[in-house]
Amino acid sequence: MTRLAAFAIAAACLALAGCDALPGRPHPAAPTAPAALFDRAYGRNCAGCHGADGKLGAARPLNDPVYLAILGEERLRAIVADGVAGTSMPAFTVSAGGPLTDAQIDALATGMIARWGKPDAVKGLALPPYRADAATGSADRGGAVYAAACARCHGPGGAGGPSAGSIVDASFLALVSDQSLRTTVIAGRPDLGKPDWREDIPGQPLTAAQITDVVAWLAGHRRPVPGRPPLGGG
Repeated sequence: MTRLAAFAIAAACLALAGCDALPGRPHPAAPTAPAALFDRAYGRNCAGCHGADGKLGAARPLNDPVYLAILGEERLRAIVADGVAGTSMPAFTVSAGGPLTDAQIDALATGMIARWGKPDAVKGLALPPYRADAATGSADRGGAVYAAACARCHGPGGAGGPSAGSIVDASFLALVSDQSLRTTVIAGRPDLGKPDWREDIPGQPLTAAQITDVVAWLAGHRRPVPGRPPLGGG
């Protein structure tokens, strides 16, 4: 009788807590703290390329307030969900065959902005457009922009200089899209010491047109690489 009574009490407790709850464990439906949800989703899906703290990974750092301000939360969410065609950034949403739910993708986008974004980093500035059609740029004008803004580091013609390597190397250009080039010109690469668009020419931020032109100039050096398909512009 004692054993039967104990079983009845345990059954009643499970019914009250939920049929899949176990002693000592939270109910599966219990809410997860946003920070914990972000840490788990980022660590499992993003850190391998973008670094454990959003930097010092193989891919662009996400722990960059200028980049996050230019990108914006909605576009950041779309990139995580849908990926970027023609690049190594995959789609993570379940509907595209990825592993993440909408709630997890929301947690990643809002978490990156909350943790690494700094509104003061670009306060009062007119931000260049994140996207632009490189075909609207002029490679001829872009050559002049390159000479004024980039050559002191990357050398005349882009083949490498005193403080930075080649940015016209065929293998490099085969790996980066026009949008990636544009993003780097605008946001820089703080992890590599590359300044953003405000500092390429000291005291004279690059205009949106100059950014588009220098990207057209860089893209104009792209050459086919055996074994690699043509790169998308996303």
